[in-house]
Amino acid sequence: MATNRVHFVDVFAQGKYTGNQLAVVRDASNLSTDEMLDFTRETNFSEATFIESSDTTDSGYDVRIFDPAEEIPFAGHPTLGTAFVIREYLWDEPPEEVKLNLGVGEIPVWVEDYDGDKTYWMRQIEPTFEDEFSQGLFADILGLNNEDIGESHPIRLVSTAVLNRCKAERFTV
Repeated sequence: MATNRVHFVDVFAQGKYTGNQLAVVRDASNLSTDEMLDFTRETNFSEATFIESSDTTDSGYDVRIFDPAEEIPFAGHPTLGTAFVIREYLWDEPPEEVKLNLGVGEIPVWVEDYDGDKTYWMRQIEPTFEDEFSQGLFADILGLNNEDIGESHPIRLVSTAVLNRCKAERFTV
């Protein structure tokens, strides 16, 4: 029976057991889509990632992201947490940048050191600008007057990957 190494990562954490939980499964090319989804549900975390590439590579690592309902093309904390595992556990000398090949394409992640604290940064895909909403709609939702919301900047639905999951047909107040 094949086994896979799993890392439990606290992303956006100031300390142990305080962050956004993530399960990262290594060498996951032996798992089916159904097994990945079942594992994600079993962890009861908001997401789990599966590194399908097993070798250290400059061309990027094939990574799949799942939430308990389905596979998703991109999410921020799973991308950063997976890059951490790749950088810290798959390389003898951690590189400055790691590339993840996700459902949305290649996402580079790099590390900057601030007085000994490592901060991970990523470059998401170019945003798409979708529907524009009236200031009045959001004034109602937020309990404000129309004039409380400036008209110089339109309120728009903008996405860098998962717009289809967030798009609502209609807002209710």
